[in-house]
Amino acid sequence: MGTQTKIVVIKAKEIIYTGIFLILGILLIIVLINMFGKGKEPEKTTTSKYVPGVYSSTISLGENTLNVAVTVDSDTISGVSIENLDETVTTMYPLLEPALNEINNQISVVDNVDDITYSSENQYTYIILNQAIKNALSQAASTE
Repeated sequence: MGTQTKIVVIKAKEIIYTGIFLILGILLIIVLINMFGKGKEPEKTTTSKYVPGVYSSTISLGENTLNVAVTVDSDTISGVSIENLDETVTTMYPLLEPALNEINNQISVVDNVDDITYSSENQYTYIILNQAIKNALSQAASTE
């Protein structure tokens, strides 16, 4: 007995439907792997510490009220200045300007305001300025 040839008739419509379902099945598998895959790392979002701008805080020295202005970028403190500083205040409080200059020198090096070092002879001036800077930075804190 010889081998008999079998003739199989496949309609074009069935081939097209099978191809479409095969492509949809592969796409579904790819989507599920991307959605539930374990190897996916979460996206790192960069959040800024501060909202850029100039923020101020007030300090009272005797009868004088001074504004401490803190300029911030998104992640760093650019500088600290005192507004309303006149000659009578600098005469009454001579350590105010040198303390402010020392803070400005250190502010770009340190990450935190609490890391600023100061000498014991003018610690109270530094404490007052440091607290005013912290108050201004609390206004500048990013709320993201």
